[in-house]
Amino acid sequence: MKTYDIIIVGAGPGGLTAGIYAGRQGTKTLILDKGLAGGIGREVPLMENYPGFDTISGFELVEKMKLQCMKYIELHENEIVKNIEKNNDNFLVTTHKDEYSGKTIILATGSSHKHLEIPGEEEYLGKGVSYCATCDGLFFKDKDAIMIGGGNSALQEAIFLDNVGCNVTIIHRRDELRAQQYLQKEIKERNIDVIYDTTVEEIKGNALVNSVILKNVKTNEYSEFKTQGVFVGIGYKPHNELAKKLNVELSESGEIITDKHQRTNIKNVYSAGDICGGLRQWIVACGEGAIAATSAYEDIHNHK
Repeated sequence: MKTYDIIIVGAGPGGLTAGIYAGRQGTKTLILDKGLAGGIGREVPLMENYPGFDTISGFELVEKMKLQCMKYIELHENEIVKNIEKNNDNFLVTTHKDEYSGKTIILATGSSHKHLEIPGEEEYLGKGVSYCATCDGLFFKDKDAIMIGGGNSALQEAIFLDNVGCNVTIIHRRDELRAQQYLQKEIKERNIDVIYDTTVEEIKGNALVNSVILKNVKTNEYSEFKTQGVFVGIGYKPHNELAKKLNVELSESGEIITDKHQRTNIKNVYSAGDICGGLRQWIVACGEGAIAATSAYEDIHNHK
């Protein structure tokens, strides 16, 4: 069984940055990810607020970070971590392929898209329902589509859909959007329609989506809205299963609680990225990854 100083679970922005810092500090480090490096960060269509780049896509930035990271550490993609448990002074990490021993663990397990949990959502997945405009937007060029949500990611993806030629309408359950002002300004400048105080209650169609049932939350009135595409951007569900196995303390909403050094309540277990909640921005995840790796290095060196 191979033994590592640091085992990082998750190769999103936080995990990759942790890997870069851990490797440059001379530690033997392994990153494990159940999918491809980058996670849902690969889906970000365009970033205009990442330092050093006027504009860059999530996919491009992931590839740059991945290549940089692999100069220093081992990266295993498509390797699912099934369990982590304390094993004397180390941690035993079991995947669907192998077992590894680690002196410290950094949980950068991220989050996944929340679902609406309404009739028709699962039935029409891939037949008009999508959680990734970057992945599927081109299929809806010159067609009608709705984007459900009012946060940063929903508006970013609505702008992407507009760019590729979709006639997109935003549906939001509140009376104002939650996204940053620059995104709201761009939505207005592009004349993208927003329907406020409204929820989507059902997705309908034949072989493919052709309409949704809307409910006005103030009047309780229902209406049918014709659309060929339904894009869902209502937030994220934290991937906290491994944290629970380690008895890591979680917030009420399921995110990992850390101190300012990214240490959890469990000795030699750290966390970074969207799994920690807070401001879900790429640069924040990177900063937390750097801190987590540095804390792990210090604790190994000081034998805490």
